[in-house]
Amino acid sequence: MGLQPKRVDKKEQKVLYDYQKRDIDKIFNRLKEFSQKYNLLYQLPTGGGKTVIFSEIVRRYIESTRKKVVVLTHRIELCGQTSKMLSEFGVKNKIINSSVKELDDQNEYMCFVAMVETLNNRLNDDHLELHNVGMVIIDEAHYNSFRKLFKFFSNCFILGVTATPLSSNMKLPMKDNYNELIVGDTISSLINSGFLAKPVIYTYDVGLGSLKIGMNGDYTVKSSEDLYTNMLMQDKLLHAYEERSKGKKTLIFNNGINTSIYVYETFKKAGYPIRHLDNTNSKQEREDILAWFKNTDDAILTSVSILTTGFDEPTVESIILNRATKSLTLYFQMIGRGSRILPTKPEFSIIDLGNNTARFGLWNSDVDWQSIFRSPDFYYDNLVGDEEIERNFKYVLPEELRKEFLKSDDIEFDIEAEYAKTKRYGYRSLTVLEKSIEQHAVMCVQNSEDVFDARILSKLLDQDIEYRVRRYSYCISKSTKNYRDWLEEDYKRKLRSKINQLFMDE
Repeated sequence: MGLQPKRVDKKEQKVLYDYQKRDIDKIFNRLKEFSQKYNLLYQLPTGGGKTVIFSEIVRRYIESTRKKVVVLTHRIELCGQTSKMLSEFGVKNKIINSSVKELDDQNEYMCFVAMVETLNNRLNDDHLELHNVGMVIIDEAHYNSFRKLFKFFSNCFILGVTATPLSSNMKLPMKDNYNELIVGDTISSLINSGFLAKPVIYTYDVGLGSLKIGMNGDYTVKSSEDLYTNMLMQDKLLHAYEERSKGKKTLIFNNGINTSIYVYETFKKAGYPIRHLDNTNSKQEREDILAWFKNTDDAILTSVSILTTGFDEPTVESIILNRATKSLTLYFQMIGRGSRILPTKPEFSIIDLGNNTARFGLWNSDVDWQSIFRSPDFYYDNLVGDEEIERNFKYVLPEELRKEFLKSDDIEFDIEAEYAKTKRYGYRSLTVLEKSIEQHAVMCVQNSEDVFDARILSKLLDQDIEYRVRRYSYCISKSTKNYRDWLEEDYKRKLRSKINQLFMDE
């Protein structure tokens, strides 16, 4: 039987769980061995209690060495949360924010919490000199903004903490900045022990051929907006929500403000309680929106990457990835927002509308972090490509469309099997599409009163046509987007002609 987490308030929680104690001991063993000039990286999944762990490390370190500790974060919200947790562990600390110009009172504190940019500016301007610092802790260490501070703490023990030990910049691998990685408990282990909620995962195939990769190695906002703001994708999102998340407190992640606003309008029009949040909202607006979200049972919040870190709302029951990403870190961060456990919430839903699960694997699958840390290039090179993912798609006529073709028994068509026949008997490869067009035309005619009805029905087959054309293009090894687009247009034109011909024959 797994460890049972205590259902207690964080304020009362001074008792550490066994896996947390074990990892703290491992880190202190390294501290004994390498008390300075050593950079150690520690990995633990979102929800595993990283802040609790490093707060206890700070407490014990100060007590045993009488040296000071600096904790670095990259977001202002994280500064406040970290300072609060350190205080709960009895560590008197001071936040170095933009209003702190000098540290005349630094002798009163053994611990400082600072934003990277703020501390970097103060240290570079020689406005600040921190004395007797023995340890630096870096939260969300996969961000590269921290590297510029290393030179100021070259004689310290540096502890980086992250859920994903994979650099946010593939050109700057973490192994170049850290001597070693210690890996904590896995997501599956934390689920089995009752520390994280169990995911129920639903995936919807999405063609990502129109997406472009930007300088940062991820899909560009513009190409994502073009895809995810179109009506087809908005309908798919709404359908997925109604099928799998209706009535649940839901977070929707998008890649672009316009997409999120479109989502807001779509759901509002459908009568669902929804708000939109992005980084242009004021501090007060953000607080109001998050308070509404917290206190509304079936609330939906659509946002743009702003809630991936520093946001903790255990009542979230469903996560919708209304975007694709190439970032493993972002994938884990987004889903992690729903993984907090409650007595009334043993599981949560993940709805994937960006083929992310096919790209990275299930969120709760075990990951070889040591291998990723040592050889990030090998990891990137072996990520499953979009085209390979899409080759495994299987289009099934949705239930509501199937009702429009009730008089047809035969609605499926095996492109690969037909193509194999053309090779076997020496036919032209285009006979595959000609047979497919004929089958589609028969379906339309069987379920219509006249040629006009049939043409209207043929428009409902657009996704099936796109799927069949793509399968055909794979068979003939000619799958450029321009060629597929031409084939689709040609297919639809020939389908209309075939429908006319069948009615004339009748």
